[in-house]
Amino acid sequence: MKSTQSIYPSLLKVAVAVSIATASLGFGSAIAAGSAPEAQAAGTTQYILHTDRLIVKYKDANVGSAKATVPTAMTAARQAIADRAGQQFGMRLQALHHIATGAQVLKIDRKVSLQEASALAKELMARDSSIEYAEPDRIMTKMATANDPYYAQQWDYTDATGGLRLPGAWDLSTGTGVNVAVIDTGYRPHADLSGQFVGGYDFISDTAVANDGNGRDADPSDPGDWIAANECYAGNTAQNSSWHGTHVSGTIAAKTNNSLGIAGVAYNAKIVPVRVLGKCGGYTSDIADAIIWASGGTVTGVPANANVAKVINMSLGGGGACDTTTQNAINSARSRGTVVVVAAGNENQNASNSNPANCTGVIAVAATGKTGAKASYSNYGTVVDVAAPGGDGANSILSTLNSGTTTPGSDNYVGYQGTSMATPHVAGVAALMLSKNPALTPDDIEAKLKSTARAFPGTCSQCGTGIVDAAAAVAAASGATAPTISETESNNTISTANAISTSGTTVNGTMSASTDSDYFVIQLPPGKTLTATMTPGLSTADYDVYSYNSAGTQLTASENGAGATDTASVVNNGSTTAPVYVRVKYYSGGTGSTNGKYTLKATW
Repeated sequence: MKSTQSIYPSLLKVAVAVSIATASLGFGSAIAAGSAPEAQAAGTTQYILHTDRLIVKYKDANVGSAKATVPTAMTAARQAIADRAGQQFGMRLQALHHIATGAQVLKIDRKVSLQEASALAKELMARDSSIEYAEPDRIMTKMATANDPYYAQQWDYTDATGGLRLPGAWDLSTGTGVNVAVIDTGYRPHADLSGQFVGGYDFISDTAVANDGNGRDADPSDPGDWIAANECYAGNTAQNSSWHGTHVSGTIAAKTNNSLGIAGVAYNAKIVPVRVLGKCGGYTSDIADAIIWASGGTVTGVPANANVAKVINMSLGGGGACDTTTQNAINSARSRGTVVVVAAGNENQNASNSNPANCTGVIAVAATGKTGAKASYSNYGTVVDVAAPGGDGANSILSTLNSGTTTPGSDNYVGYQGTSMATPHVAGVAALMLSKNPALTPDDIEAKLKSTARAFPGTCSQCGTGIVDAAAAVAAASGATAPTISETESNNTISTANAISTSGTTVNGTMSASTDSDYFVIQLPPGKTLTATMTPGLSTADYDVYSYNSAGTQLTASENGAGATDTASVVNNGSTTAPVYVRVKYYSGGTGSTNGKYTLKATW
């Protein structure tokens, strides 16, 4: 059954470093010390602004021979210092567990505001010079936004304006041999995902958050993350279970050509479900361990991951700067060759305030709608790398889900919207690229996704280099030649120009008559240089090349003699994508389907 469902992004994001913890409250009004725990509204999203944990890393934690970080014990002397620091704020601290970065999680005896937790962390560092860093263990949540009616077809794959251009990529790769870790709410078994899950782990250490009766274990299935009113913080509304991880997993790897449901972007890839989000979200410390484990790192007390992921999808986040704990985990994953793809966030604000989108080394993804313009909710900014379809207005992203409002029900398909939905499109394309060329590094993947992205057909300022072009990205990954297309008449004016959308494209054209003039349009991204080279088919043919802006003003001209190539070169020094029109004009020589041939190659 197909349906549409509203998913109200409960809460949202996680840890910030102590040095900037107060600044992270800039999303809204600051919370005064001693105030009751509360959440902060930002558009349709609410951020959890309280915690009952600190993350503390001692300087003498070291890296062992197997490159696993060895934590240090919480000695009596250190506990005594923690006790004195806590007394200053009327709090008690108790060692809870270590995480894979070597840091220690300390439990606070009650929930406090992030400002209070940051002050406590700073006090602890001031009293103990052996501490490398201390910071609140903030709570992250999933990044889906409210949506209206679903769109029954997967326009996000095929639509000429707003789609991913996916079918062309499937000619080159379907994701075979690549594991993608979905670090999220876990998974529900679904007929359209049968056989697509391998291994996985539940990293939620708090039984109340886990909602499955225990802490960490080898069962990453999703029992539901529904909440009652006021359950997470004073004033939170009741919400049904989201089955968020199942929706994300379907976009990445739902089975295809099985006469059932939807298609996945990388339908022959496998999903490693890693559960970190439950009731009211999930802790940074658990997420950091999940990142390290999913990428093949060592986490104390957790069996080694037999299904190491080359791609991690994190459709989660919250407010504030990238914290040290998350950055260290990302660095650890990247050191093992794992690509980390994250959601930019849904607050319609600069993503520099959204963690982990603002962490170094991730591929941060903004969301576009069916028109190819920025989705109304999507974050933006210089930290964003690329965009992908996330849904907007009446057009949602259809994927696998579960009908249960609280506990699990039956399989279904639901349309959601959000950067949570855009991110798995990009993670799926990364899997296609790695399946085609396993030697690609995380930096290679990012660079090729950015360089092959197509220009935005709508307005999407600071949404990265463009909308991910699956076919072009996989072609670039494999070293395949760029596409060849044929000129289509009538293209004798700027308004009827043929579009060239992929860098490196070769156009086969014809000067049909001595009055012929052919126009082509390229959406040139900011900072890029377009080079359009025309080569006549005969040595006696003389055709010239000109370039124009959208107002029809001539920018360049190349008028070489018969048989010579002509080149137009244009630089976009602006801050937004701009159309450039290239004109091939007859001067003398052959015409017609035999004698009037030429080729035009456009790169940028």
